[in-house]
Amino acid sequence: MITAPTRRRQALVLALAVVGATSLGACTVGSGPDGSRPRSSAATADPADRPDLRRFYGQKLAWKPCGDHTCASLTVPMDYSRPGNGRTFVLPVAKAVTAVPGKRVGSVVLNPGGPGERGVQLIKDGVADEIGRGVRERFDVVSFDPRGVGESKPALTCTPAGSTDSASGDGDAPVAPLHPRTDSERAAALAGARATAADCRKASGPLLPHVGTDDAARDLDVLRAALGERRLTYVGWSYGTSLGTSYAEQFPRRVRAMVLDGAVDPSLDWRQRMLGQSTGFRKAVEEYAASCADVVGDACPGATPEEIRALIDRLVERTQREPLPVDGSAYGLDAATLVSALSLSMYTPESQWEALSEALRATDDGDGTKLAALAAGEDGPADGDTGSSDGSEETGSTETGSAENDAEETDTGETGADRTEPSAGTVPEDNSEAALLAINCLDVPHPRDAQAYWDALAPAEKAAGVYGTTGVTSELVCKDWPAGAQRPHRVRATGVPPVLVVGTAGDPATPYGEAVSLARQFPGGMLLSFEAPGHTGYGRNPCVDKKVEEYLISLTKVRPGTTCTA
Repeated sequence: MITAPTRRRQALVLALAVVGATSLGACTVGSGPDGSRPRSSAATADPADRPDLRRFYGQKLAWKPCGDHTCASLTVPMDYSRPGNGRTFVLPVAKAVTAVPGKRVGSVVLNPGGPGERGVQLIKDGVADEIGRGVRERFDVVSFDPRGVGESKPALTCTPAGSTDSASGDGDAPVAPLHPRTDSERAAALAGARATAADCRKASGPLLPHVGTDDAARDLDVLRAALGERRLTYVGWSYGTSLGTSYAEQFPRRVRAMVLDGAVDPSLDWRQRMLGQSTGFRKAVEEYAASCADVVGDACPGATPEEIRALIDRLVERTQREPLPVDGSAYGLDAATLVSALSLSMYTPESQWEALSEALRATDDGDGTKLAALAAGEDGPADGDTGSSDGSEETGSTETGSAENDAEETDTGETGADRTEPSAGTVPEDNSEAALLAINCLDVPHPRDAQAYWDALAPAEKAAGVYGTTGVTSELVCKDWPAGAQRPHRVRATGVPPVLVVGTAGDPATPYGEAVSLARQFPGGMLLSFEAPGHTGYGRNPCVDKKVEEYLISLTKVRPGTTCTA
């Protein structure tokens, strides 16, 4: 599978995986009076001509072998408003050299989603083998770890020095109830969210204002130039659609072809997006109960849809009263972790529903270990991976080498004067949770008044039940986050060529309606619909693959109303 994001999520950050991913970060121009995004000066003037950016745009990537692929590093300014102050990010880049001499068009750049997923790992996990032969013959396949993510130097962390807890806690402490109703329950929910935000500020404070998606999109343009491409060919899944949208807005005439699969609509505010996604997860779990027998047969945890629904309701009620035992955990499986496991198992039904069914059976027998593993993304093939269990078998640290050392081989003209600022905390091997929190909270405006979240609880419960209320409480961490400058807006990308948006009808994480809306917002935007459950379509269906790859290769337009079926 080449869908994304992966399932490495804890209860606290589940809803943020897509809910906040509007690709609109700080350190950029604000919205216009109508909420639309003013065209960046980068859209009308080539940033490579700016004297203070010329050395970044003039880089030549120093490729070297890393396993079956080649790797390099890219240096970008930490602050594009002050690119000459010497503060930089060094980003790892990986390439699968697949293009056939004589047929080569260029490179296709991929982003696996998240935010917080590692593009270098995507290449190492063999994503190029999952792409059609026609595309491989014409393009080398490239991806990178965005600023603050993965092997980026510096990298985000929400674990202060001397602490062993991650951004989402250690997994053994009680969490807030699914629907905090009393003053004491709400105070506890706020305290937990504030503690998480405080840890992130303590560990990564200097980085937090500089990891927004608009800045990552500017890095993408520097990468385009370093790859020697006049125009960008791009595929982004899930959050990767936000990165692509931001790029198209800032550099519309730099786009050759752009596929946005699992679309995020930038015109929605935090509450609209949270309600849409929470409702999507509720409907997906209902579809699991209705279609389990068709997908996994006798492995289903009930003989009828009614039995499966009753089992899930029973487990939710049971875990709200008392956590169930989990091997190696002092606390166990609580209701929030149960909801996380259910939601995260909706991304790719064909590869996840059997494991979910087995875990539900075990939990009904009193053992929550398997469901807890699903909630942590530790069991079964991860959605964004292409063969390894969760992408953790290789971290890229040995094959890519030190990004700082690579930077010395990268010709920027002045790289030696640059400095990357070390985090004040401990960066874990997988920092996707910290990156997810940091990027989403910066990108999307959130209310500072806690009452706005409490007011959202009842409508969320009515629309999506426990998936809605957990969605609201997951947003609380952004209440005390550094504020970005952007606001919800409709796409403004005058001059961009036709962009292909892929929407899956049963997508729980990025609801189909957002794909419809995003395609309409792009001038000449095209919508390819996929009638199936699950998150994203490219890489899961031959019909979708064919249409996407014809577009990537020949810029073949997709006709209005084109639909693929599972």
